Amino acid sequence: MKELLLGNEAVARGLYEAGVRVVSSYPGTPSTEITEAASQYDEIFCEWAPNEKVAAEVAAGASFGGARSFCAMKHVGLNVAADPLFTMSYIGVNGGMVLGVADDPGLHSSQNEQDSRNYAIAAKLPMLEPADSAECKQYAKLAYELSEQFDTPVILRLTTRVSHSRSIVELGERAALDLKPYEKNPAKNVMLPAFAKPKHHAVEARTEKLREWSEASGINTLEDNHAKIGIITAGVVYQYAHEVLGDSVSYLKLGMVNPLPDALLRDFASRVETVYVIEELDDIIETHCKKIGLDVHGKDTFPRCGEFSQAVIAKCLGRGLPQSKAVAEAIPVRPPVMCCGCPHRGLFYELKKHKVYVSGDIGCYTLGASAPLSAMDTCVCMGASVSALHGYNKARGPEAEHKSVAVIGDSTFIHSGITGLIDIAYNRSNSVVIVLDNSITGMTGHQQNPTTGYTIKGDPTSAVDLEALCHAVGIQRVRVCDPYDLKSVDQALKEELAADGPSVIISRRPCALLKYVKAKPPLRVDTERCIGCKACMGIGCPAISMRGGRAAIDQTQCVGCGVCTDLCPKSAICAQEVKE
Repeated sequence: MKELLLGNEAVARGLYEAGVRVVSSYPGTPSTEITEAASQYDEIFCEWAPNEKVAAEVAAGASFGGARSFCAMKHVGLNVAADPLFTMSYIGVNGGMVLGVADDPGLHSSQNEQDSRNYAIAAKLPMLEPADSAECKQYAKLAYELSEQFDTPVILRLTTRVSHSRSIVELGERAALDLKPYEKNPAKNVMLPAFAKPKHHAVEARTEKLREWSEASGINTLEDNHAKIGIITAGVVYQYAHEVLGDSVSYLKLGMVNPLPDALLRDFASRVETVYVIEELDDIIETHCKKIGLDVHGKDTFPRCGEFSQAVIAKCLGRGLPQSKAVAEAIPVRPPVMCCGCPHRGLFYELKKHKVYVSGDIGCYTLGASAPLSAMDTCVCMGASVSALHGYNKARGPEAEHKSVAVIGDSTFIHSGITGLIDIAYNRSNSVVIVLDNSITGMTGHQQNPTTGYTIKGDPTSAVDLEALCHAVGIQRVRVCDPYDLKSVDQALKEELAADGPSVIISRRPCALLKYVKAKPPLRVDTERCIGCKACMGIGCPAISMRGGRAAIDQTQCVGCGVCTDLCPKSAICAQEVKE
């Protein structure tokens, strides 16, 4: 049977067919659907972990226990998981262990354009890179064979376009695999210095064996069109290049991007007069080619930054783009904004009004940095808002302490904000931390987290009590406010900013897009009262606009949250008139 699957869904199918038993992940676009799709298979235990480090450690533990395991994350999540991953490279596996990482060239939903191939090189781990959904399934299964054959975790690298595009996948049966027996072996599994030193030598030897395997396995494919120009590439960039160049060039498509082959690259280069290496972001393949003595063109021709496309490749090579492949350039811009009724909007409005320094974090609430709210000063990485606020206040002193806050979502707080809050309490920081509790992991598409009381499969479970947790780590002042109630938010901010000692404000209201949240009737503008002052525009709600010098509310978008009613000096925003 064949199905049209997303790349991420195809990876999940590969996990199923490979006999994987345990999947632990933290949601992160563009990787999230792998775990969501895997959770549909009853044979696989799936979970949302608090963060990527925990997920990688769960996968490692399952591997120790003899099961095939998997964890998925986006590229910045690999930073969080790097600690256990580097050591697992030395330890190896019992049951096969695979880590799926989805890079985001073009920064569609990320704070940097990190190239995860650098991690494979640094950790000395094999990395496979599929170019379409069929290869996503194929390479996921192959990764477990390599993991167990070479005693190593394997990284499966995706990019946004591979993860979120669809192609035909042929479905197979699930492998019936028994758990591998566990045998106590401290020399293999306990990385004390005495045990780790010989492991480094073993890892280097393993890399060379994997290089030999990649030379002969067929995972790197040659398309010899007897052309003068040769293209070396991998992943989705191969698809772009082939659509632009067709059979006018020859191709060496790399399926294993670490370790890279030597003999295959030399043989390919000998068949053509000019070689171009086309790769998104860093010059990993190009550098290796030059290291083994090949004369190739790479970043002298193609950009180092940004996402590639057919148009980018055609322009860099001076080729025309086939008309049938052209995409209209005059696509209207749709800047990302917080949704109508977003519970974060009222809070950010008040933060802007109080003119405080806002140490920001990762989530849909990061959009609070955009105009007209413009209520965020910094944003580094998951959890950094809390720790960075502590550092900011310790650097600038008492005056800053009463004019600064950190904002962090409920899921992000669990991910890596708790330790920062402990630091604030332990080191007596006069800092105000605001937890934006919208009852879900919003940015990546409504995944459950340890505060919601439900597992990935929707089963009831224990829920973290945020108030009790904050008290437990040493925060005495903890209060809850409703961000739809601007007066209560205003009062909370005034009182906590004026107080001495650390405090936490929990801004609590469910995401407006949750299925159980019922929208109220849309509001309307009384045009006779409206004076066109634009005060209502200050919250940046997509449902509010100006028409003919007066405010207008889009009835199809408004959810009746009522935040805008508190802003109008003439009470011109009101409920719909009830018709008899």
